[in-house]
Amino acid sequence: MRYLILLLVLFATAARADNAKPFNPADYPPGVQKAVRYANEECESQGGGTVTFAPDTVRRIDLTGDGRDDYIVDFRDTKCSDRETTYCGTGGCVMNILVTLPDGSVQPVFDGYVRSYEIKPKPTKRGAARTIRFDLHGSYCGGFGAQACVKERVISVAPFAFKQP
Repeated sequence: MRYLILLLVLFATAARADNAKPFNPADYPPGVQKAVRYANEECESQGGGTVTFAPDTVRRIDLTGDGRDDYIVDFRDTKCSDRETTYCGTGGCVMNILVTLPDGSVQPVFDGYVRSYEIKPKPTKRGAARTIRFDLHGSYCGGFGAQACVKERVISVAPFAFKQP
């Protein structure tokens, strides 16, 4: 009986994976499409090849608290043929954050390398912006590569970057 249940779970998981919608840049506003084009340009500059995007390359989420979709473009699982270091290195992977302005245009507010990130729970105050916890290369905290470096940022329409001391 246990084997039958395990087999059913495996089939259900495989069916869900097969139903995952493939990534399509046309599903996003022009500003997000421009950020995604970076992957193609970077791959081409390194000798070309096929760029493969993960279905979750772009994440829609209201980060600024204004009720509009904002976007996180994470190239962690993006592949440029067989080149593993095109979008990721010791400092993490390329990530962009773009916010939607009141006129509907999309503005980039962050473009950098991030090892990982966590969006903090939604604030209880209505209309409050979200905070993101970034895990960065140790040099951003005055250390070196493998050392932990965590920074938090409240996301607004103001562009930001992390600087090495």
